[in-house]
Amino acid sequence: MSGKGLEMPESVTGKRLLFVTGTRADFGKLEPLAKAARDAGFQISFFITGMHMMARYGETRLEVKRFAGAEFFEFVNQREGDALEFILSKTILGFSDFVHEHRPDLVVIHGDRVEALAASIVCAMRYIRSAHIEGGEVSGTIDESIRHCNTKLCTTHFVSSDSAKARVQALGEPPERVFNIGSPELDVHAGPSGVAIEEVKARYGIPFNDYGIAVFHPVTSEKDTIGEQAKALFGALESSGRCFVVIAPNNDPGTEEIFAVLNRLPADRFRLIPSMRFNYFSELMKNAAVLVGNSSAGVREAPFLGLPSLDVGTRQKNRAKANSVVICSPFDTDAIRAFLHSLWAVRNGNDLSYGRGSSSKKFVATMQTQGFWHIDLQK
Repeated sequence: MSGKGLEMPESVTGKRLLFVTGTRADFGKLEPLAKAARDAGFQISFFITGMHMMARYGETRLEVKRFAGAEFFEFVNQREGDALEFILSKTILGFSDFVHEHRPDLVVIHGDRVEALAASIVCAMRYIRSAHIEGGEVSGTIDESIRHCNTKLCTTHFVSSDSAKARVQALGEPPERVFNIGSPELDVHAGPSGVAIEEVKARYGIPFNDYGIAVFHPVTSEKDTIGEQAKALFGALESSGRCFVVIAPNNDPGTEEIFAVLNRLPADRFRLIPSMRFNYFSELMKNAAVLVGNSSAGVREAPFLGLPSLDVGTRQKNRAKANSVVICSPFDTDAIRAFLHSLWAVRNGNDLSYGRGSSSKKFVATMQTQGFWHIDLQK
């Protein structure tokens, strides 16, 4: 590409981008950005930690390492049942040691997990350039506080909507640091998954043709009641007579209580899966009848695909925008049954509140400007 202001400066080519990933969910959002950056000539590496390293959750570090053309660095930051503050402190120590030896040009951090907060703290203290993905979001848990902390710690921000951009700026971040690129995982959903639904079902042992998807994570501020919430929700799903593919919850406090409920579900109608490759999950969603639970997939990915979703509880509080999302309490059995009865397999139009699936192009285009790399590290 030629023309004044359009040509990629030589000093930008080959810059080293480090993506910090701790869960299957954040990798699904970071992978499209990393691929586009790699293809544009940036050097890519991953700092792999968190749930990725745990066998119970599918040891998804192996999925990250399928990414072609990158370096990988692994760090075990927790054991089963560790408190969040302990995980945070341990990750700070490990990531600090890492960047002391491998100082990247840019650290890319997603969202609101403790691994992201640890990386943000280290980058801020060491004046390492950082980019926060999907800041400015709202939710009903400690995640929102962590997310806003990352906003104040990181150098630049790649947000997913105009409302998120406004919140980041309301926190005091100037407009020249904030870029609305949409939600990155929609890049995957926007195109062919590359696998047929028959391949997905065969790989993950899914026997159903007509199925819903259920994903129910712990809410850290509701640990004392999360087991009862799970019992009520999955009791309603079981009594519906429908079949469900259940994706295992994340490892926040309360996960044991949820697993206790999931492990008692009848195997002939509920297929529990620790984790899925993201393109396989995309194909699963494209062929599902509904999505139920409290995952962000229900309030942004499902609406983008036109998939009816039931947002249960407070985890995604104030986050849903699309008309296709129904909100209810996990204890509202009548509402759950009504949703499954009236909206099962009823497809909606595609909601574009979080972009059109072009986040990667916008991400790379921003980094291909010399001005991006001249944004002051001092805030």
